[in-house]
Amino acid sequence: MIWDYRAPWWLPGGNLQTIYAAKLARRYSGHKPQWSRERWDTPDSDFVDVDWRVEESPLTEDAPLFVLFHGLEGSSSSHYAEAFAEETRARGWRMAVPHFRGCSGEINWAPRAYHSGDFEEIAWMLSRLRQQHSGPIYAVGISLGGNALMRWAGEMGHAAAQVVNGVVSVCSPVDLTASGHAIDTGLNKAIYARMFLATMKPRAMQKLQQFPGLFDPLELMAANTLYAFDNVFTAPLHGFRGTDDYWDRASAKPGLSRVQVPALVLNARNDPFIPASSLPTQDQVSDHVTLWQPNTGGHVGFASGRFPGDLKEMPWAVSEWMTQHG
Repeated sequence: MIWDYRAPWWLPGGNLQTIYAAKLARRYSGHKPQWSRERWDTPDSDFVDVDWRVEESPLTEDAPLFVLFHGLEGSSSSHYAEAFAEETRARGWRMAVPHFRGCSGEINWAPRAYHSGDFEEIAWMLSRLRQQHSGPIYAVGISLGGNALMRWAGEMGHAAAQVVNGVVSVCSPVDLTASGHAIDTGLNKAIYARMFLATMKPRAMQKLQQFPGLFDPLELMAANTLYAFDNVFTAPLHGFRGTDDYWDRASAKPGLSRVQVPALVLNARNDPFIPASSLPTQDQVSDHVTLWQPNTGGHVGFASGRFPGDLKEMPWAVSEWMTQHG
């Protein structure tokens, strides 16, 4: 199966396709998805919150479980999460959205947050889900969550198949250095970097109140790029020497050649902050990895249909690929 997405004529350009999907396109046709929250204690005395889609009717015990790892500053309320909730409900699949630490609306307890290469966290979450679910597990990561998921798949090799039936990354910056510099440049910096920093900085300052001296608040508040923010906060809190070390070691792209479980890597070639030149080619990935690289779609956009459009097509295509390969 190959999905050849084409943006509707009324939605030109990567930036418009990105912003419109997140803000205006229809995410679901029926009721707004409802979630039931479960709190898990982590091995390091912290917590993560997992949202489960509330079922409208009972499902079989062996129904597939669809696990969605959200993107930077995302949650179960993100446009893609609600669109996938509609698709998985229609298929009779369970769905869970594990939140990375600090992303569920409550600051976490430990002197850490989350990062793009957090494959140890992915491993712990998926292992716990595997222990409690007897049916197939399909794991999908969006943007940052997809890089971390593919990083996990590369690290696990053949062992990944004991945990999941397949993995998918959607619009993930598998080359963090290329994407990081792209998002910090020009119009991207004015729109996207500024948007992310507007929520990331206050959350980091909350962490400083918990742990005085954790970082230099003046340096953090002066950061006007993701590179600068990661250098002050993300990298040192998670064991990296600095942003360059973090972006280099956390990138999933080098490990795609070691993936031994059915995997799909989906990236639009007009994604505003993931340069097409940085996307993996078939000779850089294992035989288990499928690459979808449509020319349009933006960053987690993929709206389709007549105006005002909806977000059904991408979740359908990803889920259909899972049923055929997972």
